[in-house]
Amino acid sequence: QVQLVESGGGLVQAGDSLTLSCAASGGSFSDYAMAWFRQGPVKEREFLAAITSSGISPPYADSVQGRFAISRDNAKNTLYLQMNSLKTEDTAVYYCARSPSRYYPGSSPLLYNYWGQGTQVTVSS
Repeated sequence: QVQLVESGGGLVQAGDSLTLSCAASGGSFSDYAMAWFRQGPVKEREFLAAITSSGISPPYADSVQGRFAISRDNAKNTLYLQMNSLKTEDTAVYYCARSPSRYYPGSSPLLYNYWGQGTQVTVSS
């Protein structure tokens, strides 16, 4: 059974940095592309960034381009999201997701078949 567990969320101030982690178990982590999404209050789930099994990242969402960075450590079965220069509008629940293949399937949440439970990030002004 594939399991994804996010951690690292919390309450920070605008301008701070935070790193999220997503620990994967129950499958061959290195064989699958991964992604980060977020969902704010009364908003749809938003694609942020993705990374293929070989470490290639497609373009980030405009809202986080230049501030966030996705990475993975296949030896540790862990996905990361480094978030810098956080803004109040970054407040959301952050989710990691696994693609059905080693390739980037696209930005729609419907294209990912495994999800973590989410971790809350709150950015205060």
